[in-house]
Amino acid sequence: MSPWLSGLAGGVLIGIASSLLLWLNGRIAGISGIAYGVADRGWSVRGWRLAFLLGLLCAGGLAFHGMPHAEVREGFPRAWLIAAGLLVGIGTAMGSGCTSGHGVCGLARLSRRSLVAVGVFMATAFATVFAVRSLWGGLS
Repeated sequence: MSPWLSGLAGGVLIGIASSLLLWLNGRIAGISGIAYGVADRGWSVRGWRLAFLLGLLCAGGLAFHGMPHAEVREGFPRAWLIAAGLLVGIGTAMGSGCTSGHGVCGLARLSRRSLVAVGVFMATAFATVFAVRSLWGGLS
């Protein structure tokens, strides 16, 4: 499967999953909020959250093993990965949501707040890639 076709298929599956979660459960598919709610809520709310997160992990694993062109990129310094994860978490808290909640669900609902959030996400991502690749010469 070509990268374009697999990207299209992944996008369609994300759209279907987020639509089904909204239609069947009345919830927005913001992954950071779903993950946070696993630790913060009682079992009645935790069940669907765990099922959704498990589905994400299983789908990612199936896609990785089912696509021969997928390559694991290695050699990233562990400290950079930890710092990146912490910065994403801080940004998610500051932006009151993550790329899935704002980018997929918020834009689909024509939310102005999500449009601004996605613009900030994208500008930050562009600046980060430029800085890492051009100014610092990569991460290796």
